[in-house]
Order: sequence, then C-alpha cells, then structure tokens
Amino acid sequence: MTNASFRDSKGRPLVAVTGLGIVTSLGQGQADNWAALTAGRSGIHTIARFPTEGLRTRIAGTVDFLDTDPLVAPALSQRFAEAAAEEAVAQSGLGPKGDFPGALFIAVPPVEMEWPQRRAMAEASGQDGPITYADLQRAAASRRFDAWHDLFIFGTVAENIADRFGTRGSPISLSTACSSGATAIQLGVEAIRRGEVTAALCIGTDGSVNPESLIRFSLLSALSTQNDPPEGASKPFSKNRDGFVMGEGAGALVLEDAEAARARGAKILGYVLGCGEKGDGFHRTRSSPDGAPGIAAIRAALDDAGVGPDAIDTVNAHGTSTPENDKMEAMGCAAVFGARIGRLPISSNKSMIGHTLTAAGAIEAVVSLLTITHGRIPPTINYLVPDPAIPLDVVATARDARVSRVLSNSFGFGGQNTCLVLGDEPA
Repeated sequence: MTNASFRDSKGRPLVAVTGLGIVTSLGQGQADNWAALTAGRSGIHTIARFPTEGLRTRIAGTVDFLDTDPLVAPALSQRFAEAAAEEAVAQSGLGPKGDFPGALFIAVPPVEMEWPQRRAMAEASGQDGPITYADLQRAAASRRFDAWHDLFIFGTVAENIADRFGTRGSPISLSTACSSGATAIQLGVEAIRRGEVTAALCIGTDGSVNPESLIRFSLLSALSTQNDPPEGASKPFSKNRDGFVMGEGAGALVLEDAEAARARGAKILGYVLGCGEKGDGFHRTRSSPDGAPGIAAIRAALDDAGVGPDAIDTVNAHGTSTPENDKMEAMGCAAVFGARIGRLPISSNKSMIGHTLTAAGAIEAVVSLLTITHGRIPPTINYLVPDPAIPLDVVATARDARVSRVLSNSFGFGGQNTCLVLGDEPA
C-alpha cells in the first residue's frame, strides 16, 4: 500500500483494529462467544449471585465463571475489563510485557457504594435509630473502611487497568449511559486521527447486576418480567417484548494507525471507518418521539466514514427489547435506509447476552468485526411474533452473508447516541 492508502477519504489516518477481546455470560474469549452467538444460545439465566425473592425480575446475563471478590460493580467491571483486554492486547502483539504503547479509553459504570457496604457503615455508626448522612460520615472518618475508598471511586478501574497494561498518559474513564462502550472507541479513533497517539486500548465494561440496579430499572418499567424461561425473555423487535434483561461483561479493541500497524507487520482485523454521535436531552430516560437524534447519529457515522446508506451490509442493532427503544430504532433505520430497510439484515445480540449497559457498544463492536471476519450474521433469538409496526429484516437464525461494512448502533438514556461504521477495508 502507498502512504496515500493509509488515509481515509477525508485525508485522516486510517484506524485499524488489530486486537479484540470479549467476555459475556456466554463465555470468555472470541471463540466461545462466537460459537454460542451463531448457534443462537442464550447466556441469560436465573440469578444465583444474590437472593431475588420479592423482585419482579429474577434473571440476568451474569458472568459467573470468573473469580471476583468482592462481588460489587467496580471489582466485577475491573475483572471483566482485564480479561477482555488481555485477549485483545495478546492478539495485537502490542505491549506484551505490560508496556502498551498507546492511550487507554475505558467506559465504566457509574459508581456508588452498594447496599452491603452502606449497611456495614450504618452499623459501625453505633446508632440504634434512624441513620443520618452525618452518621455515615462519622463512620467513614473512623478509617475502618479505607479499603473501600479506592474501590468506590470512579477512576479506580481505569487506573488499575492502566497499571496492568502499561498504557501511556492519563487513562480516560467515561460514562455516557448505554452508548459508553461505543464512545470509548470513538475517543480512541479521534485521538489516532489527530496524531496524538498511534495506538489506543478501548474498553467497555460493566458488572452492575445487583439488587439495587434491578430495582431501579424495574421502577422505570424497563426490565422484562418474563422470568420463565429466562432464555426466552429478551426478544428484540418482537410484538410481545416487554423490556430488557440486564447483562454484564466487557469488550476490548486495540486500535492503531493503519500505517504503523502495517509497518510492524500486524494483522489488521478491520477498520473503524466512521463514528457519529448526537445528544438530544429530550428526557432522562425516554427517546425523542420523532427519532431525530438516532437518525442524526446514524447519518453522522455514515458521513464520517465517507459512505452512503447502500454501503452498509448489516446493522448490529441496539435492540434492547423495550417497546419504545425498538420502535425508535426501527424508525431511525427506516428514515436513513428508506425502502431498503425491508431487505437490510438487522440483528441484536442482546437477545442472547442481555443488555450489558456500559459495555454494550464495545461488545457489539467486537461482534460486528467477527461478523465481517466470518461472513455470518448472528441471530436475534426469540423472534417468534414479529411486530407488524416494525417492518425490518430481522435475522432470526444465523445467516451466511458477504459482510464488508456493519453499522453498530448504541442509544443511551439521556439522549446519548453513538453509532459506528466498521469495515474490512477502507471506504
């Protein structure tokens, strides 16, 4: 390739992907996850991590095969991020001795002390009656809980991952709701395009399945209550969908300036061709009724990639299985792709792994690149009762196809929307 070949249509450095890592309830690593996803196997099951009596939702896609202590969101998120990053960095061949030659961008869930820790502090306050915030402050000042201090600080996971892999500069922690994982990738792409770094480790991770999260999402009427059978609860784009199922895990990508990657003889797995984002602020949780922000994010990603709608071979949908989100996403795709929408394959892996929240955009980017590599589109399982109001070509069983470019959608609470265009070759 000539030097010009390492530039995109806008003259910017091409951003190559040289390493992928993934952890979900289906397993650890690309091989196990890809085999399960294409077989249409679900990782959603009855929660065993904590008691669920009295909860309306008792199922989730928890990752129960990695030892983690304590079982709280920051520790789980860090463990998943480590496992995904280990696979991605090893595949890339960069930084094998803990000296990764680039920046870290990591999406992590919002952090707050969980109920067991709050209860312990309340008991330590020595009060028999109602516990005030001042009582908790006095308990914290006793220094008995210093070990929790770092654990429940937002930047701790990033700092620990940066130390583990030896990334350069200050690590960036971010949280943009359910688009966070895609935003981490976007930040890495932009840093490489600006010439600030030649490599970036981009991670989305989430271990937030706990009683409080389940209750909060349940109060928003966001979760499915179809607990039996668990694997049948998440049914994106189906008429009988009733909410999403929480999941957890991590996705990691090693991004590189394509010229630098080629110069060192790296195998290029694909390219991040375009990123588009749009924030609307319409509501803290609801989507804008006209779908305009989602439409704008999709169009921005296509424009950034320098391609038109006809260049997309399949859509990795946000596809949460909530009545409103699925309708809004279908409306947005129809506005962008027009009459082709009924012939454009679309699929949601949330039907099998649940909604991994902060990690979703990164996990789905990994799945999108595996789709390109293997020429096989994973299914949307449980698509048995199509919604006549959503006229999409939903992939109900794994489908072999020539896939060169994938649009991966991530739409989050608070109107935070990020879309990625991933491809096997420059646009």
